[in-house]
Amino acid sequence: MTGDGSVRRKPRVRARARRRQQPDRVRAAVVSGAIERDFPLFPLDLVALPSEYVPLHIFEARYRTMVAECLERDRELGIVWLSHDELKPIGCAVAIERVLERMEDGRINILTRGTRPFRLIERQDELAYPAGTVEFLGDRDEEPDQAAVKSARDAYAALVVEATDSEPDPDRLAAMTAYDMAATVEFGLEAKQGLLELRSENARLRLLARLTRAALKRLEFVDRAQARARSNGKGRFG
Repeated sequence: MTGDGSVRRKPRVRARARRRQQPDRVRAAVVSGAIERDFPLFPLDLVALPSEYVPLHIFEARYRTMVAECLERDRELGIVWLSHDELKPIGCAVAIERVLERMEDGRINILTRGTRPFRLIERQDELAYPAGTVEFLGDRDEEPDQAAVKSARDAYAALVVEATDSEPDPDRLAAMTAYDMAATVEFGLEAKQGLLELRSENARLRLLARLTRAALKRLEFVDRAQARARSNGKGRFG
C-alpha cells in the first residue's frame, strides 16, 4: 500500500523472527520519560514501529561510524521519518539484532528491531554522525478497552487470512499489541507515523482496526478485479 492508501499488491504480513531477549534491552524498553543526549539518529524515508524488524543498508561513512559504535556499546539508534526535508518530531529507537553482511568496501547490512518511541528535543551537530537529545515516551495509564481489542484483532485476523490463506495462531494473536500487529503489515508512512505518535494503546487499537479494515476492503477489491481479468471480464453463471 502506498502512502496515499492505494494498493500496489496484497498487504504483506511479514514473518516474525525469533530472538533471545537480552535483559538490558528488556529493561530499556519499559523506561519512559528518560532524556538522553548524544542519541544516534538515522533520518530516513521510512517509519519504524516498536517490535518491527527493519533491514538497513549502511554505506555513508558517518553512518558506518554510528553503527560501529552502536555495535561496540550494544546501543540503540533512532529512526526518524525525513518527510519533505523535515524531520518528524516522534521517532522510534531500534536495536541492532544482527549483522547480515559486511562488504569489502566498508558497507554493511544489518537487521534492526523497533524498541520504543521517542520525541526529538533538539538536534546535535558535534558528533561524527547525526545525533540529538531525545525523550523516551510511554503510554498514559488507562483501562484496556476490550471492544477496541476485539475489533482490532478480528480485523487483523481477517486480513491475515485474506493475504496468506492461513489463520493466525490464536495464542499469539491474543498476546499481540497494536504495534505488534501493525509491524507485520505494509501500511503507508502517514498511517504508521500516526500510530507511533499516539500515547494510548486503546487509541492505537482503534486506529489499527480502521486501517486494517480499509486494507482488507482494498485487497478484496483487487482480488475481485484480478479474478474478473482472468475470466476476460465475463461473469460465470452455473
